[in-house]
Amino acid sequence: MAWRAVRAMGLPCRLVKGQEIAQGVLLGKPPRSQASGQSQRVAPADKNSGGRAALLLVPGGNARLKAAGLGDAGRDAVRQWMEAGGNYLGFCGGAGLALSHAAPQEGLGICPWSRAAYPERLHHLISGHTRVRLLKGDEFSFCPQERAESSTTTNAPAADSASSPCGCSARAAASSPGGASAAEAAPAFVPASETTPRAALASTSAPASGTKSAPALEKSSACPSQRQNQPSMDPPHAPSLPVWWPGRFAAEENPQVRVLAAYDAPDADFWLADLPLQSIPPHIFEQWQSLYGVNLSADFLKGQPLVVSGEYGQGRYVLSYSHLETPHSPDANLWLAQLLQQLTGLEPSRADVPLWQLRHPCHAWPEGSRSAALLDALRHMRGLLDLAVEHHLFFGRTHWLWGWRTGLPGAACNNLHAALCTAASLAPSPAALAYWQEVEPHFSKLADLFAAGAEGYFLACRLAETLHPTLPDAVDRHGLDHQRQALFGHPMSGGGLMEELLDITEELIFLSQDATPCDLQ
Repeated sequence: MAWRAVRAMGLPCRLVKGQEIAQGVLLGKPPRSQASGQSQRVAPADKNSGGRAALLLVPGGNARLKAAGLGDAGRDAVRQWMEAGGNYLGFCGGAGLALSHAAPQEGLGICPWSRAAYPERLHHLISGHTRVRLLKGDEFSFCPQERAESSTTTNAPAADSASSPCGCSARAAASSPGGASAAEAAPAFVPASETTPRAALASTSAPASGTKSAPALEKSSACPSQRQNQPSMDPPHAPSLPVWWPGRFAAEENPQVRVLAAYDAPDADFWLADLPLQSIPPHIFEQWQSLYGVNLSADFLKGQPLVVSGEYGQGRYVLSYSHLETPHSPDANLWLAQLLQQLTGLEPSRADVPLWQLRHPCHAWPEGSRSAALLDALRHMRGLLDLAVEHHLFFGRTHWLWGWRTGLPGAACNNLHAALCTAASLAPSPAALAYWQEVEPHFSKLADLFAAGAEGYFLACRLAETLHPTLPDAVDRHGLDHQRQALFGHPMSGGGLMEELLDITEELIFLSQDATPCDLQ
């Protein structure tokens, strides 16, 4: 999703793998690894920057697994790159990766803050938009005065930064936020479901000129204003930012960390687990707390830091538990465009991320036998989502996301569906076609096994739910857990048939990343 947002804004970027980061690709060193018999491509070296990335964008996922995927060499490489002036932008798990941890190998330690636990596990299951209070006057403060205006742009970079590349990393290219995590999460642009070191984005040149008309950023002289000590409400309308099952900062007094935005109040589409809070009267929350001792209001969020910034060496970081790359989220997208401009020196061609219509995906693969297995897998995955909706296990949440009942593998299903949609939306490169010819028989077999197994699993979950009031032990819970493990892996560490399908699908995305997704054309 983050990769798509950067591409939609017309900025040069590429996916780079975690192994490449460990080998120094952020500092401009060519990778030594091989992928599927093909040399991994890297961003072209820039005559001014020596090919160094200006920005590493790390999306959501399990921060601990991302750190493990980087390894000691990768974590050191990121810190060395930042000390030399590289900039870091992390969303959700990418923010958590940058924090300090009791076990140093579990994060980068570029921010002195750590991650805090929620008072109740259920409080982690928040999603939707929230109104925020903003810090004004900081270098990275959100400037709502800047509005996207339609104009023809040449996408030229700033005069002093033509060489600045924009970096991100791979599995996030296709995944929804809050996805299942896996054993060796890729360090950079990779969602939580990563299991092998995946790619990060890096690019060294400005977009080609002559692109079609698109909304452009217009600077406002009124922003930034004098810096404040604390975030404040921005009257008359506080910005609305999206969160998708976020982590939480352990705030402490430290002048090195600046809070750019803090939670204020839930917006209209805010959910806690599978409960839309706007549909529940406030007095009901009070009754629930009095009768059952459960606090399901969002009061615990008010004033909590949501977006922070600071410096590490000569580099700068912005860490956000809000997914600013969320499609069709105007305030979030505008702030993302501003941050990308500030952190890379490149001018986005637009300040919004268009709708991601995963309910009606396009595909760019050529018709015929070569694409049959991939498109069949996509259709089967959509069929599973429809089945889960029909049996009230899942529900439509947004144009790109299905919601799910607590305890079901909804994040994993969203991740695989989004990955398949993304792979199918990219015209395959020769390297991707060669790789596909090699793995297609195995992929087809895995996809058939997964589709049949997942269908049985969802129907068994529905049966267990139906029988539970009268026959609570009719469906063996241990059997269901075993089936889920085989299909979807562990909720926090991944695995199962789904992980194997994701590995292949994301390699296709990596090998075809130079193509423009057909939904952005």
